[in-house]
Amino acid sequence: MKFILAPDKYKGSLTGREFCETVARGIVKVFPNAELIHRPLADGGDGTIDVVADYLNASKVSVIVKDPLFREIRTDYLLSDDKQTAFIEMSEASGYKLLQKSEMNCMNTTSYGTGELILDALEKGARNIVLGIGGSATNDGGMGMAKALGYIFLDANGDELEPIGKNLGKVKEIQKGHVNSKLWDAKIQVACDVNNPFYGTNGAAKVYGAQKGASEEDIMVLDQGLESFAEVLESTFEVDVQQIAGAGAAGGLGGGAVVFLNAKLASGVDLVMQLANFDAVLEGADWVITGEGQLDGQTLSGKTINGVVRSSKKYHVPVAAFCGSVDISIEAMQQMGLDYAVSIVNQIGNLEEAKAKTIENLELASYNFAHLLRLGKGQLK
Repeated sequence: MKFILAPDKYKGSLTGREFCETVARGIVKVFPNAELIHRPLADGGDGTIDVVADYLNASKVSVIVKDPLFREIRTDYLLSDDKQTAFIEMSEASGYKLLQKSEMNCMNTTSYGTGELILDALEKGARNIVLGIGGSATNDGGMGMAKALGYIFLDANGDELEPIGKNLGKVKEIQKGHVNSKLWDAKIQVACDVNNPFYGTNGAAKVYGAQKGASEEDIMVLDQGLESFAEVLESTFEVDVQQIAGAGAAGGLGGGAVVFLNAKLASGVDLVMQLANFDAVLEGADWVITGEGQLDGQTLSGKTINGVVRSSKKYHVPVAAFCGSVDISIEAMQQMGLDYAVSIVNQIGNLEEAKAKTIENLELASYNFAHLLRLGKGQLK
């Protein structure tokens, strides 16, 4: 039998690679001659960089950039060995994980460091860039990222503005004459799994501002700033970012990437599956086994399992999900297209105890699943 192992991580307890190794051990105890293809995946959020390194045949490049508060830090991105493709995680330069809780305030944070990572990749020869934008600490509409690449933002007096959230509403002119010319030869794709507009009730500031340290008053300033910034973007670039689904992602960097980088927004898991050449390995597969820490209603919204199911169904390959917990109804599971789903937890205990036994429980779940298959001669009955 041929099994494709295509999980996300179990956050805090198991990497995708460890999932594959553990499930494989359980299956070969029942099917010792099984063909097992490991394809750990991710949805473009934190940690994706470690998943795609193998698929890109890439190495980490270490650079010094500005963090969300303009402090110098050393961080990494991936560059393929032929120097043609880069994978950049915004969170490595502009993420909330780089700040203390007391420092969180997206009125004052910038995406400048993300732009520095893009610039470094361009200067090293990258012509294809995949940008993951999960985990940002910013709400600057991509202004910081753009400034690092040569855009200049001026206020009503012609003075240059610092590229931070609270200055969005002050931008009256954007100069693009000094933008790095290598940008125009690059193809940039942005992993984006939300549909939030740039501003408004469901926009970047009102939905995500509070968790990035903004007060209610700050959120109003940021939302009005994004609306004003959108008007300047439209007059300068003839693009209405408010009409772009996902423009509000990462504090408006989703929309900023489309305008400043000529980028395309795409599902994060779809981009990772593309890099993993996922569809090609589905041919002749008997089962795809996927998983993540929790299977719930959010799984339908751009998560890895949903992407795996969509691809697998095109090739009529059934999908099983082994998850830390399962919190969906049978009807929701059927709607999702899963053929089998199970929580690997097999005894009562707290979360920490469950995490400590993740590998043991996952191997047992895999072994039991394989036994069911053997009894059904490859199909669950």
